[in-house]
Amino acid sequence: MKKILIMNGPNLNLLGIREPGVYGSTSFDDYLPKLRAQYPAIAIEYYQSNIEGCLIDKLQEVGFSYDGVALNAGAYTHTSVALLDCIRSIKTPVVEVHISNVHQREEFRHRSMIAASCKGVICGFGLDSYRLAIEALLNS
Repeated sequence: MKKILIMNGPNLNLLGIREPGVYGSTSFDDYLPKLRAQYPAIAIEYYQSNIEGCLIDKLQEVGFSYDGVALNAGAYTHTSVALLDCIRSIKTPVVEVHISNVHQREEFRHRSMIAASCKGVICGFGLDSYRLAIEALLNS
């Protein structure tokens, strides 16, 4: 069975509450069972942390044995050289994910520090961005 990790960074534990006009009104806890039901033959694990080092530790833990990671690094996307270096250091392919279209938002969100180390970037499709990332990982 293939294993894919969905990893969310800072403040994404507040999905469904935080800025519903940008991120929607569905929590990730409500979305995840629906996503798993779409892919019953895949082990989809979920991890969220507000702490950069914990995200790095988890990537290193799964980065040599999983089939893929769908990573929404939140604000760390735009600031973290440490995440960039970590993704470059592991074997598991990583797809950068964003719920909103970051290119329609503040200018500082237009630049990703981690994109150069990722297999691809998916943004702007709401929570469906995670499904699209899974599809990309399965078809790579």
